[in-house]
Amino acid sequence: MRPVPTAEPAAQLQQRKRTLPWAGRWLAVLCAVALVAACNETKVQPADPAASGELAPAQSASASLAAAVPAPWLIGADEPRGNAQAGAKLVADFECGRCHTGREIKPIRLESHCISCHQKVMRGGFDHKPEHVRWKENVVHLTATPSLRAVGRRWRYGWLVNFLRKPHDLRPALVQTMPQLALTQQQARDIATFLTGDFPPDPTADAHAAANLAKIDHGAGHTLLNDKGCGSCHEMSGVAPLKGLNAPEPGKHETRPAVILAPDLRFVRDRFRPGQLTNWLKQPHKLKRDTPMPETPMSASELDTIAAYLLYARLEPVKPHVAPKPLPLLSRRVGYAEVAEQVLNVTCRHCHGNPDDAVGDGGPGNTGGFGYRARGVNLTSYKYVAAGYLDAEGARHSLFEKMPDGQPRLIAALWARHAEVSGSPVDGLRGMPLGLPPLKAKEIQLIASWVAQGRPR
Repeated sequence: MRPVPTAEPAAQLQQRKRTLPWAGRWLAVLCAVALVAACNETKVQPADPAASGELAPAQSASASLAAAVPAPWLIGADEPRGNAQAGAKLVADFECGRCHTGREIKPIRLESHCISCHQKVMRGGFDHKPEHVRWKENVVHLTATPSLRAVGRRWRYGWLVNFLRKPHDLRPALVQTMPQLALTQQQARDIATFLTGDFPPDPTADAHAAANLAKIDHGAGHTLLNDKGCGSCHEMSGVAPLKGLNAPEPGKHETRPAVILAPDLRFVRDRFRPGQLTNWLKQPHKLKRDTPMPETPMSASELDTIAAYLLYARLEPVKPHVAPKPLPLLSRRVGYAEVAEQVLNVTCRHCHGNPDDAVGDGGPGNTGGFGYRARGVNLTSYKYVAAGYLDAEGARHSLFEKMPDGQPRLIAALWARHAEVSGSPVDGLRGMPLGLPPLKAKEIQLIASWVAQGRPR
């Protein structure tokens, strides 16, 4: 599943054209930097007033925004801070601890911690249970997730708010992605405020850092990334492929944590604080002690060149995810056993499990989790699949009831995941599987054929 570029809503652009709460003395610097970077790919010269180090007056901020496409780190810069205390409660309510550690996230029991449980499966901790031995091949790619330690030291607050609301794929080798949660804008602000509380935003410092890096000739940046072996873990879509001694094999799922968690470097300019970028490249463990990123010896000049390249190199657009066309229904008989073996037991039962197998926790899709109420969807047997789901009032409904477009609800949810990855979520319908790649057209065809045939055993 590849990264999906997100279009900026017109309302957000109009909102940014107003004078930002703390934009009075730094916003024009970023606007000038953005214009300069867009005009010159190789050698970027600063534009006044940034060239002299002086900050522009507040009166020019709105005019500058209207005339320029803002730098990526300006998007979301006017997001007001939320309530950290409310954010801490939301982190618990939305069960961020099911996958993440760090930033005062309270430990969650093993049965509910997706990643820790998978790690224990791989270590043989459940080998006394035959079904868990068989699960090893299915969870091998779901054994790592980034910690939320020192978020504020690295990531921009405004980016984090938007990402929580509309997550997209950041890490090419990581199978799972941040799930689409039912968060309001204010809830996202509260969570982001809590997560960045250890290092509050400093827009003035970031503006100066961005302006200074704009002066750097970053023409050698790509060569330096190769020379320093960055391609051993990272990709950077939109530029020539990076090289590395142990680079990931195309199309192969990775199991090395450093590679699994390595983000696509094209998103550095979106998510990273310009004022901390060179510090991160120089001593990543100083900013985040549990990062798997190694410390690579670099001179001050090399650090600046790579940082400038990551911020200002011209990027080719990424092709958005295009959902495959539905395949015609199969004419041969499809039984439940085949559907379970090919799909349900491979992917779906991660979230729609049997609570009797996990000390009462049937996963977010069954007994509830990630802020979602219990829906009672158990996909571990024919009997449970036929039992359907619970609506908001607790009434039972079939998973195969027809949606307004005529599709069975289960099939519609599978296609809705493709829509989410394409950047166009379906209102009122969460795509499945949650936080995992969409099912292939052949897999959906198999389930759709089984449903159309009356769901034979």
